[in-house]
Amino acid sequence: MRIEEGLWRWSTRYGEWGEDVGCLYVEAEDAVVLVDPLVPEERDEEERFWRALDRDVDRGRLPVHVLVTVFWHTRSAARMVERYGAEVHAVSGGRSAVERRAGVVHDAYRSASTLPGGIVALPTARRSEVVFWLPQHRALVTGDVILGADDGRVRLCPASWLPSGIDQERLRESLLPLLDLPVERVLVSHGEPVLHDGHAALAQLLG
Repeated sequence: MRIEEGLWRWSTRYGEWGEDVGCLYVEAEDAVVLVDPLVPEERDEEERFWRALDRDVDRGRLPVHVLVTVFWHTRSAARMVERYGAEVHAVSGGRSAVERRAGVVHDAYRSASTLPGGIVALPTARRSEVVFWLPQHRALVTGDVILGADDGRVRLCPASWLPSGIDQERLRESLLPLLDLPVERVLVSHGEPVLHDGHAALAQLLG
């Protein structure tokens, strides 16, 4: 799904999860950035996916980078490294878990870092998870901490997804700084994305 020029979202079923999950393609001036990428499992869909991505990468002749919101979303990062020589970026708190799944982490950054494509990693109450802010697209990209709902709203992840010592209230408080951003879109990994009035959806959740 084309969201706007240089920003695409695709979804495909994740075998471990048993449901469709969302992934992002971001084409910036200095890089092609893939956020939580997952290659489709079905053979025909996989071949179509690679043809399209090969075309886009070849057209821009830009370095490819993979950003991971949370270690569970390492997904097809290793395949991007193998095919494109992509560099994998993970927040320092989740580096070891991402390395176990991807095989390599080229850059372990701290939250609040600016990454390829001008993307900014923002902290959450989970030290191993960040949300990404895409200022050019006024888009917030979330992994597990914020989920989409069918009614155009967003919701916090279930308490059972959180590590010991962190409850939903602490998670909500850690996300309050997101309300300072001019968010138009909330591009979630799980559930339906919010493509308009994203700030209002966040305010309803966090305010």
